[in-house]
Amino acid sequence: MDFTERQRDAVSELINIAFSRTGAALSELTGQRVILNAPEVSVHPTTELATALAKFIPGEVASIHQVFGGPVAGDALLLLNHEGAVQLTDLLTDGHALSSRLDESAREVLTEVGNILLNACLGMFGNLLDVHVSFSVPRLHLETLDELLGSLRADGEDTRYALVIYTAFQIRDSAVRGFLVMVLSVTSLDRLIQEVEAWEERQGQS
Repeated sequence: MDFTERQRDAVSELINIAFSRTGAALSELTGQRVILNAPEVSVHPTTELATALAKFIPGEVASIHQVFGGPVAGDALLLLNHEGAVQLTDLLTDGHALSSRLDESAREVLTEVGNILLNACLGMFGNLLDVHVSFSVPRLHLETLDELLGSLRADGEDTRYALVIYTAFQIRDSAVRGFLVMVLSVTSLDRLIQEVEAWEERQGQS
């Protein structure tokens, strides 16, 4: 299962709207100008997710994980490699200590960043697509990519798909690459595609 080019463009436009809101919220929170680059969107079976992400996230991965429910339900994650997670928290807090670890304060900042980004994206999907979305409290995990994907595979149906959204956080003169991943059942992915197409049709009529 994959998006047509038109569906991918529509999803990218929706994510872009959420990203502009997220950038504004992060800028207000941190006092730093934060811009999220235009997203690149792809769809992969979860069985192929390790191959799609491994070259970008080798070693330990920092993930902020949120479960969401409603007509479209699944798992939403913000993924950063460990170095990127440290760099992002440094940039957002104006930190000068080049730490190689994520201390408690950095973990709190990272969880809040993930919370803002995931809530903006999921809330935007809910509002613009006119479907109710509820979400759990976000959790930060530090583990290998294999461990992360293993826990997702253990969580639900065998056949699941991952909507992978690649972006970069632009802060001051630096960019930190990351991924927003939404893991969906076949039913939820079908519903998402239907709602995106209906939204796109409404946009064309307005």
